[in-house]
Amino acid sequence: MLNIGVLVSGGGSNLQAIIDDCENGEIKGNIKVVISNKEDAFGLERARKHNIRAVFEKNEDKVIKILKEENVDLVVLAGYLKIISPKFISEFENKMMNIHPSLIPSFCGDGFYGEKVHQAVIDYGAKVSGATVHFVNEEVDGGAIILQEAVPVYFEDTAEDIQKRVLVEEHKMLPRAIDLISRGKVEIIDGRVNILK
Repeated sequence: MLNIGVLVSGGGSNLQAIIDDCENGEIKGNIKVVISNKEDAFGLERARKHNIRAVFEKNEDKVIKILKEENVDLVVLAGYLKIISPKFISEFENKMMNIHPSLIPSFCGDGFYGEKVHQAVIDYGAKVSGATVHFVNEEVDGGAIILQEAVPVYFEDTAEDIQKRVLVEEHKMLPRAIDLISRGKVEIIDGRVNILK
């Protein structure tokens, strides 16, 4: 059984997708703790509704301590709008994943988050966008890619339209990636992810 720690900064809709799949048995794991760097993040309320430990904490050393206290095997960044330090990454090397609302390596890196990503897609005139689940390393959005899904971009789209379309895929992809890890189906070879059959 995989022990999962989830870090959120906002509403936590991806967190809810993970909670739902843990509860219905789609993921062989359970969420031990949800931590937010924002006291009013609705993600904390989502956790409390499901009797999951919910913690507001800004101090990274304390976050690491909490995750270790809960024996967390996998840290999931689900809309966590804070850059992770090299120390934090080294503590959970190849055990920390993030979801990004574009097809990495496009529209990613420092400063690309939320609707800014989708507006950049429109401004560039891209015809497809999507979402990427990847491991976290010291380069922002630079870790090994686990899963990607594409969505179409239409000329009349607003950033909000693309965001909604991408979010539908995120809610499927993030739990799927966690499930693959929980079943030992993910291996990293030369900086690339191989998903075992």
